Amino acid sequence: MTEEQNLELIERARKVFSGRIDFLLSAPSLKFLPDPAVAEIAFAGRSNVGKSSLLNAITGRKSLARTSVTPGRTQELNFFDVGGTMGELPDFRLVDMPGYGFAKAPPKVVEQWKKLVRDFLRGRVVLKRALVLIDSRHGVKPPDLEMMEMLDGAALSYRLVLTKADKVKASELDEVYAKVVAEARKHSAAYPEVMITSSETGLGIAEIRAAVLGDAEL
Repeated sequence: MTEEQNLELIERARKVFSGRIDFLLSAPSLKFLPDPAVAEIAFAGRSNVGKSSLLNAITGRKSLARTSVTPGRTQELNFFDVGGTMGELPDFRLVDMPGYGFAKAPPKVVEQWKKLVRDFLRGRVVLKRALVLIDSRHGVKPPDLEMMEMLDGAALSYRLVLTKADKVKASELDEVYAKVVAEARKHSAAYPEVMITSSETGLGIAEIRAAVLGDAEL
């Protein structure tokens, strides 16, 4: 993609995400999923990685996705319609997946979340791409590797996105970035490029919007 095409995509994405965006439904199990009628882009990440804050920043809303300091708050697949008009199908959907890792929940509940996510990733034909969010302060942790391997197994391509870049020093961010890029190269379904974002400062948000729109249009 040329620089001109990239700038055009960024501007189109800005317009799309400044338009209609609606919460559709929460799915605690596969039987509650919406009809697979439009493309979907999923967001995954460890509990408290800043997933809700990033979704809010991307969509330009303050509370589209609930934010909480309590890890494991999101326990269902949450679907959001992007674009479209009342009574018509949206242009595509965003899917906020349950946080994983150190969720404060009974093991049985955690296993139910894992099964829901695994089955969703493997069986959702309209799922175009996943974004796996990695905390810039910590880098890739074992739960992230587990998710990446799950995506590799499902043959679903995914982007690695560093969050909370404003919370670390530039030198530390460079080191974490290099390690995450090296890890991405070990995974068959991972994009080699790693994106850096901050919901607080807006760093990388326009680029994420453009990537999501581009993926949804594939």
